[in-house]
Amino acid sequence: MISSLQGKLASLGSDWAVINVGGIGFQVYMPTTVLSSLGKPGDEVKVYTHLHLREDNVSLYGFTSADELWLFQTLIGVSGLGPRLALAMLSALSTEQITMAIATASTDMLTMIPGIGKKVANRIILELKEKIGAGWIVTPATQLAQENTDVLAALTSLGYSAAEATKAVATLPTDQSLNLEEKIRLALQYFGGQ
Repeated sequence: MISSLQGKLASLGSDWAVINVGGIGFQVYMPTTVLSSLGKPGDEVKVYTHLHLREDNVSLYGFTSADELWLFQTLIGVSGLGPRLALAMLSALSTEQITMAIATASTDMLTMIPGIGKKVANRIILELKEKIGAGWIVTPATQLAQENTDVLAALTSLGYSAAEATKAVATLPTDQSLNLEEKIRLALQYFGGQ
């Protein structure tokens, strides 16, 4: 098993990079977010990798953090979800946004990813909700009201981490008359008061 690579970045493609390790060039498929932050050819890089073996194909997938690697491996464990679709998910949303969407059962957030429809989004949530919710979110997502998932999505899209967004949403009043805009404003006030 190849668990990581460290070497010189030889070249970049649209969804891959070639990393030269001791004279051997490894083609590694990566999310676009990782590729954009990897550097330029000639730079020294280190990536955590997953070796994916199939009857007709051997592919290497790379990530800059162990958390991204863990999430990728968790996603490809979902029935019917292959490495290419998992890579597309990590390219479209951050690790925190994906885990937040799964933990809060936000199919709307997952269906924004190209290639993921309602059926696949529901399967991902069903198979991973307990695993993701237990390991990633500081405040249990089940305590958050279902109607606040839009607020969570808005806060994470503004750049707040999943944990920060969850804490802010937990401070919202349970008043049912508040609309989405008012809830977001109150959540942002939570950050302003820190």
